[in-house]
Amino acid sequence: MDLPTITAAPGTPTCGPPTRGDDGWLVTRHADVTAALTDPRCVVPPAGPPGAAGSLAWLRASVSRFSPPERHPGRRAIAVAALDDLDPRDLSLAAARRTGEILDRSASPVPPLLRGVPSSTGGVNRGPFLTSRVEVMGALARGVPLVVLGERLGLADPAAAASAVTTVAAAYHPGAEPAAVTRADRAVAALVAMSPAAPPEVTANRIGLLVQAADATAGLIGAAVRHGLAAPAGLATVALLAEVLRLDPPVRATRRVTTAALDLGGRPIRVGEPLLLRFDAANRDPAVHPEPDRFVVDRAGGVLTFGAGVRGCPGSRHALALAAGVVDVLRRRCAPVDAPVSYAPHPTLRVPTRLEVTLR
Repeated sequence: MDLPTITAAPGTPTCGPPTRGDDGWLVTRHADVTAALTDPRCVVPPAGPPGAAGSLAWLRASVSRFSPPERHPGRRAIAVAALDDLDPRDLSLAAARRTGEILDRSASPVPPLLRGVPSSTGGVNRGPFLTSRVEVMGALARGVPLVVLGERLGLADPAAAASAVTTVAAAYHPGAEPAAVTRADRAVAALVAMSPAAPPEVTANRIGLLVQAADATAGLIGAAVRHGLAAPAGLATVALLAEVLRLDPPVRATRRVTTAALDLGGRPIRVGEPLLLRFDAANRDPAVHPEPDRFVVDRAGGVLTFGAGVRGCPGSRHALALAAGVVDVLRRRCAPVDAPVSYAPHPTLRVPTRLEVTLR
């Protein structure tokens, strides 16, 4: 089976002992990243002071993602309870159905006289549809998972919610531009208004599930389409996603801060030191993944893209199910386009800005 070759993304560091830089410690080895993720002395940096109810600052201060250790378990339990009501198989089927409907609307019938004639976009019009390009990252990679998840979480207008969630995700992490924060404030207020009646903390953490899914799931779908559309049909989509998640992770890194002095990978780390944990490097650590750059189906060894420990992603199965529903349909109905792919600038995420395919 001719499996995909996925080289390390630009800027991926090599594995080695933790190194001290101007902005803190860079952590790249699988064992060291795992140790930091599971050590209670390594905590998530605070997201800033709380704001007015229904604002972005309020959302950040209320979700489990940015919660201090004493608040995290209760807030995570809210998210887990919401996810427990969702069947990953149902999510996958719904995502596949919606993806197929979008592709159906994108197809244009080929007049009989044009069948077999070279098309304007490359290739030949075989029929029954014109060879038509479809942009993946908008309505498909971002829209489908968010609409399906928004429906299942009971939002009044899932399509409008998907747009609002995308706006919030663009400013979710601290350091966003003021204009993006202002747009996100309006979007959070709209999401609260669309949400089922519930205590504020419950509403915030249900919205948080959508925001956490936005970029990560879109990036995973984009990477799987980019690397896997030409892969052999015998390669199962779930197996494709598993290695894409390792080799081209949508979440490349996460941050922690030490609350006590500790030893990490043989390096003494002082209290209050920032840590940048590089999933993209750790996922290619040869100590865990022999021949780390080779695509291996059902590879043993842990993939850290979803995190680890008590703060590991609670919705990993659901995210993979949504991605599989979209990617499986695209693999059956679309072909790759030979064009460069650009990525949104972000310190910890890797998400294509635009990615085109053609209908078969």
